[in-house]
Amino acid sequence: MCGICGTVSLRPGPPVDPQLIERMVREIRHRGPDGSGTYTDAHAALGHARLSILDLTGGGQPIANEDETIWIVFNGEVFNYVELRQDLESRGHLFRTRSDTEVVVHAFEEYGADCVDRFIGDFSFALWDVKERRLFCARDRAGVRPFFYTVANGTLLFASEIKSLLCDPRIPGRLSPVSLLQTFVFWAPLSPRTAFEGISELPPGHTLEVVDGGVRVRRYWDFRFDATAEAPDRSEESYADELRHLLADAVKLRLRADVPVGSYLSGGLDSSIVTALMRHVGHDNMKTFSIVFDDPAYDESAHQLRLSAFLGTQHEQFVCRRTDIARAFPRALWHCETPVLRTATAPMLLLSGLVRECGIKVVLTGEGADEVLAGYDIFKEAKIRRFWAKQPESKSRPLLLQRLYPYFAMPLGQSQTYLEAFFGEGLTHVDDPLYSHLPRFRTTARNLLFLSPDVLACSSDSDEVAGLREHVRAKVAGLDPLSAAQYIEATTLLPCYILNSQGDRPMMANAVEGRVPYLDHRVIELAARIPPTLRLRGLDEKHILRRATADLLPPATQDRKKQPYMAPEARCFLGNDAPEYVADLLSAERLREDGYFDPKAVSGLVEKCRRRDVVGFRDNMAFVGVLSTQIIHALFVRGETISP
Repeated sequence: MCGICGTVSLRPGPPVDPQLIERMVREIRHRGPDGSGTYTDAHAALGHARLSILDLTGGGQPIANEDETIWIVFNGEVFNYVELRQDLESRGHLFRTRSDTEVVVHAFEEYGADCVDRFIGDFSFALWDVKERRLFCARDRAGVRPFFYTVANGTLLFASEIKSLLCDPRIPGRLSPVSLLQTFVFWAPLSPRTAFEGISELPPGHTLEVVDGGVRVRRYWDFRFDATAEAPDRSEESYADELRHLLADAVKLRLRADVPVGSYLSGGLDSSIVTALMRHVGHDNMKTFSIVFDDPAYDESAHQLRLSAFLGTQHEQFVCRRTDIARAFPRALWHCETPVLRTATAPMLLLSGLVRECGIKVVLTGEGADEVLAGYDIFKEAKIRRFWAKQPESKSRPLLLQRLYPYFAMPLGQSQTYLEAFFGEGLTHVDDPLYSHLPRFRTTARNLLFLSPDVLACSSDSDEVAGLREHVRAKVAGLDPLSAAQYIEATTLLPCYILNSQGDRPMMANAVEGRVPYLDHRVIELAARIPPTLRLRGLDEKHILRRATADLLPPATQDRKKQPYMAPEARCFLGNDAPEYVADLLSAERLREDGYFDPKAVSGLVEKCRRRDVVGFRDNMAFVGVLSTQIIHALFVRGETISP
């Protein structure tokens, strides 16, 4: 895992500026503190900040082929590089290092753009063909590793992080009102949008090529659920055995490293299975890590310690207080480069700091299991709503909604009447491609009440939802309802928010590489073929995963209902110990100057959150969304430093 950047001239003009690429590399040195390198010629420049994990002495980048006509900068890992190298050597390719990066160069020589189909891994990279003046870039299938780009005055610039692109004075750092509106509806801008005007991300499973001065983006992979998989065509045991085999192999491949590998252990099912499989495939002397909140409402420490003892790991916990979150939040946002509706990114940044302090550069995590194997409440909500829609007048069917939230005394602290009103809206519109997600979008869209008229004039929540509806319509046509819901979740919230703001960014802030076995594309493709009744049996989430791993964990963990990762929110920033930056950024004067929000509406929200001991879910999201936007503007538009 590293940081990459580069520039390519799209038309004749001034020569490449070598000082620019040096500045771009320095801006992302936190991603790769172990070394750096650049390549420049008259038409292109490549930069690299290295986190050394494979071939510690010989894997410096940029790396070239034998005659130095193709150069690469690479971020992430191709886990099957050993097997690919053997194949390429048999075809006559010569290697100078033991790194997976050099394998990518020779695979491109051998297979061209189709090389990406052969990679098992999490990656983003850029290859420069000197002779053809061709740039070829790619991002991994699920979107684990970031890749951003823009065009300025005839030059294409790319980087692992947006702040590297902003080193070029030709690129204005302006927040996009449409992206802000999308964030307040979907939790994040939808790919290829970013928070910044004129800057795009390369979507997951896509390649980007620059040939003859033109930029072409192409999809090479997508989540594809089997529209014929409604009924099992073989036994449940057979599916479970294949899933177990693939998951074990995905874990085994992700243990390839020349440095120690640890694991996150949250106390839930997904990370526990990953850690157990690490032990199962022979990984000993494991270090595991978790967050512990001093607020009992969020504390899972007992589950974590019990699992650590069961699995025999050396476990480290970061005890996170509300004041820790408030102090770390601006730094976390500097790394995330986008407004957020949750504070969860700050504890994740603090946890990766603990990992690094313990001498670990690589950890395996449990992200992706819920999207791939149907673990979220949103899938069960949709199932209940469809069941209820068959008899809309029923009073008993909506009672099933209360079974989805065992970690709350009553869902969202509200009454059954509220639940029926909330989930009953649009109840019978079961043919809507976004049926499963409309309750969530309605909840977040109410945060738009705090946006200024100027921002709202750029679009509307109905426009953004309608745009997403049309985007996914053809993708989910013919799919069963669960698979359609999973597709939406896996291609929106997963790459745009979770893998960014709770994954790559807070981990790479401390130069820690996260590896995600559940997002191995072979696991994804198998899960998409498993009948929906085996992914979600009744209201039993991830049924086939539990069946496949039943022998690995104690029954208490296997049977435990899912508790989503949550962190304290608005209350972290209010009270006598609140950081000074909060009052400044949320003052009426500052809000008017920055122009994103209605000062009167925000003032009312702040007072409401300050008065209440328990802040509601919707108000928490609105507060964090407003504050995080103000912080992003201060950091990237105003160029200010925020002291915690």
